[in-house]
Amino acid sequence: MNNQEMNLEFVRTLNEWDPFQMGEGNYDTEIADCIQAVHDFDDYQPLAVKIRAIYEFSFEEFIPMDKCEMIAKRLLAIKNSGACSI
Repeated sequence: MNNQEMNLEFVRTLNEWDPFQMGEGNYDTEIADCIQAVHDFDDYQPLAVKIRAIYEFSFEEFIPMDKCEMIAKRLLAIKNSGACSI
């Protein structure tokens, strides 16, 4: 999977997550920030903290950490499935 395909999969996954049930297309800025975070982190726990901070900053609503950890693990699984091994 190349980077473009991986990023599209990240977008699809984050749109499906929809933590505030606002519907697809309402999280474009947050999704872009989360994709950058996925590229910056390799461990789900700091990634989950970052995702939580991104969404809570924008929407000023609480997201339980277990939900953020779940999406962080899914995103890292996508990232790791796209890694090349030689």
